[in-house]
Amino acid sequence: MCGICGYISRNRITEDELRAMNDTMIHRGPDDNGVELYPGKNGYTIGFAQRRLSILDLSPLGHQPMSTEDGRISVVFNGEIYNFLELKEELKGYPFKSTCDTEVILAGYLKWGADFADHIHGMFAIALYDRETEDIYLVRDRIGKKPLYYWLEDENIVFGSELKPIMKCPGFNADIRKSIIPRYLYQQYINAPESIFENVWQVEPGQMIVFNNGKLTKKKYWDVKKAYKERSASQISSYEEAKEGLKSRLKKSVADRMIADVPLGAFLSGGYDSSLITAFAQENSDSPVKTFSIGFNVPEYNEAEFAKRVAKHLGTDHTELYIDESEMLDLVESIPDYYDEPFADESEIPTMLVCKLAREKVTVALSGDGGDEFFCGYNIYENVAQAQKLDMAGGIVNGIGQIPMGDSKLLNKLPFRVQVVAGNRDPETKTQFSSPSYILSAHAFITGKEAMDERLTYEQYMSGAFGPTGLFPCKYPIESSYEVADWQIRRMLLDMDTYLPGDILVKMDRASMKYSLECRCPIMDTEVMEYSFSIPHNFKFADGDKKHILKDIAYDYIPRDLLDRPKKGFGCPTDTWLRGPLRDKLIDYSDVNFLKNQGIFDADYTSRFIRNYLEKGDGGPATGANYSKLSWSFFNFQQWYERYRWQKR
Repeated sequence: MCGICGYISRNRITEDELRAMNDTMIHRGPDDNGVELYPGKNGYTIGFAQRRLSILDLSPLGHQPMSTEDGRISVVFNGEIYNFLELKEELKGYPFKSTCDTEVILAGYLKWGADFADHIHGMFAIALYDRETEDIYLVRDRIGKKPLYYWLEDENIVFGSELKPIMKCPGFNADIRKSIIPRYLYQQYINAPESIFENVWQVEPGQMIVFNNGKLTKKKYWDVKKAYKERSASQISSYEEAKEGLKSRLKKSVADRMIADVPLGAFLSGGYDSSLITAFAQENSDSPVKTFSIGFNVPEYNEAEFAKRVAKHLGTDHTELYIDESEMLDLVESIPDYYDEPFADESEIPTMLVCKLAREKVTVALSGDGGDEFFCGYNIYENVAQAQKLDMAGGIVNGIGQIPMGDSKLLNKLPFRVQVVAGNRDPETKTQFSSPSYILSAHAFITGKEAMDERLTYEQYMSGAFGPTGLFPCKYPIESSYEVADWQIRRMLLDMDTYLPGDILVKMDRASMKYSLECRCPIMDTEVMEYSFSIPHNFKFADGDKKHILKDIAYDYIPRDLLDRPKKGFGCPTDTWLRGPLRDKLIDYSDVNFLKNQGIFDADYTSRFIRNYLEKGDGGPATGANYSKLSWSFFNFQQWYERYRWQKR
């Protein structure tokens, strides 16, 4: 686990400058660092750098950049290859010198060439240089567990595990990609391939980028849509077979992720996913597994008592820490230091706190991330199923609703829920519900409300497909590409492509790396993910029971009465904060003169929106309680901008 960065450039970037770029990620790798420059052809120089968090083979033999014995191939790598022991057997003709997993990348490339990514399973971001072909490969793992950004300009490329090293690169101009901001405000994160900066992109999950002599090509070696289509074509008919097959794969995945030369533990919330992963870990351990949970003094958020009961049942070495609101609030200001791109999922704060707690005793922690997306666990999936049943009626209501009534249409007079279902006509966004005013507000932060009103129809408001504005749509208009009739499955696949890598995995990566903690997610093992696609959907959502098959496995290890309860989540009282201790800062961020000087947001609309939100909480452009999410997204953007605006040359 570590951070990587580097460049392939005709511009002069010195070793000291590359080292400074690399050191912006010291939190990702405090144990070791390496910087090397290689002369390329046609005036190019290649620079590779890495910050290391030592997990496997703590000796200098695991140092990076790492090269083959003949010096032909060099690699820097962030992550873990979980099948590296099996690969070592398959590649035993290679003269391995270390016991770390990095060397299997070199050996695999020599045997399979660019197809090496098909053989490695794990979480990874890889940069590999082949001196013979002058090819530079940038590769990201299948589901996007590890981040990888690149800045492409004038036939030069600069890459990094985070944006910080790219921002530190000489000549970087930090132009804001304004077109992505409405989607960010709406979604609260920025999904690959976009980033917050112009000309800076994210390598997508399951993608390989090849750069040679100024030219860049892209290849998807793994894709959610393709994997689902292939594996779902052969559904497992027997529930017991599916259950036992899933259980065995999860057990192996946990066992693989317990291989480490440093202390290891597990996050334990007391929910199904983390409890099941912990149960497998404890079964695979000769001593009590160290488990960690955060407690809140607010009952509606607190699950620590349930986690404690599960820990006692499993016999783990459990540590819990109760935190109050002030401790969470203290972390708000530090968010941009580690989330170096605007990010507004408020659960990042308690996630940072539980990572801090775990790092006091372990260097590696297992988590239950991925269970909701792959096994139908979110409440939205129930709503999606209901909406599909009402879709035909919604179309009829939509037609009738266009009848003029006073100064608006009949549809505008109907209850909000009816409006949402009736207006949900775009086949590309059927599972992504929202009110037109909410989407309009997200876009109006950039364009101003009047400009939006002049050019958009009601249907465009509902779909969020605002092509004429030049802005990214707030929603993801890609649902037909999944070729799935069932809306629940379609939404699950969409979340695997967007929300999981763009939000959940970003949140955990940055929170854990803040404290130099490696987080491993067994449910997102390649075999588990692909096997889940062959499990019939009614085994996952059985008569309204979400995550049915995963729960059934958990019941084999943990009594039902310790697990069966409503999910509370991992949130923060951001609305209270924005109206209270963060109010003055939010007012400063939305001051008309400040916004005009900043030149990003529509000053009049944005200032009025925030003022209405703070003073009324309803009325004007800030109608409805959910507008605190837009305000929180805006606050986090401005806090990020304040932290990094000095980068603008």
